[in-house]
Amino acid sequence: MNGAGRLLHTGQVMLDLVMRVPGLPPLGGDVFATASSLVPGGGFNVMAAAARAGARVRYAGGHGDGAFGDLARAALAAEGVEVAFAASVGVDTGVSVAMVDDSGERTFVTAAGAESAVDPVALAGEPVTGADIVYVSGYSLMAKAKRDVLLDWLAVLPGSAGPGGPLVLADPGPLAAAIAPAAWARLIERVDVLSCNAREARLLSGRAEPAAGCAVLAERARPGSAVLVRDGAAGCWLAAGGPPELIPGVAVTAVDTNGAGDAHCGVLAAELLRGADLTTAVARANAAAALAVTRRGPATAPTRAEVDALLAAHPVR
Repeated sequence: MNGAGRLLHTGQVMLDLVMRVPGLPPLGGDVFATASSLVPGGGFNVMAAAARAGARVRYAGGHGDGAFGDLARAALAAEGVEVAFAASVGVDTGVSVAMVDDSGERTFVTAAGAESAVDPVALAGEPVTGADIVYVSGYSLMAKAKRDVLLDWLAVLPGSAGPGGPLVLADPGPLAAAIAPAAWARLIERVDVLSCNAREARLLSGRAEPAAGCAVLAERARPGSAVLVRDGAAGCWLAAGGPPELIPGVAVTAVDTNGAGDAHCGVLAAELLRGADLTTAVARANAAAALAVTRRGPATAPTRAEVDALLAAHPVR
């Protein structure tokens, strides 16, 4: 990466109905939320994080022509994110209900919309260069109409980062175990950097410990690629051509973990686009995620200056 590229996000922008609850209700029960808000979420969080870190960002995903689609586009524009494709006609952008309990943990219920499909002609016409990073979300592999179009498109991209070939960054997401094995195998054939959290690594690798899961996933990845396993406050395990190494995190008091992984991925991409090596990019992404969990809401990624200030106060050793 030489700083001239952009983050091309192929995932999904939705609206998040975020509800703070004392705890999840029992089956058939009810709880009163102490606060609620309707905000852009899903892939928006990754793109906002990358844009705030100084990256040029372009959304190559679906969006509807209704009120939710209008809100999504306005939010993207406010972050300086370009929208690649026209709105889908007759369908709105989807909604995800995010319930955040008093521990800061979150649980989702999702109703998909226009973001769950993509026009193959429009995607094929999107120019991609070796200076770019293409971001792929595991959620994109859950809807057959989008999954097949996206995997076919990835298969014809130049095969590795460098002249003519973008770096492909993938995050399997919370539904990692539900991704069809054949689709997952096709994706991994083209991924240069795989980033997942400890739970997702456990589901994909069968190993309980994040370091062990990282090692297993690195063995399964294609040669020359890297695997990251985000391990909360401990930091992030990185396997890139050798045994997993822990890049330490920054200890903070978490109030809301919603969006932490997205902040990590967005800042990671932005730093790689600036030409940082993986270890440096991961360290800055760790700091961004730490700042994100100290704030309520999904799109809580910090600015580049805020990450600079945190790392100056808590240098990574």
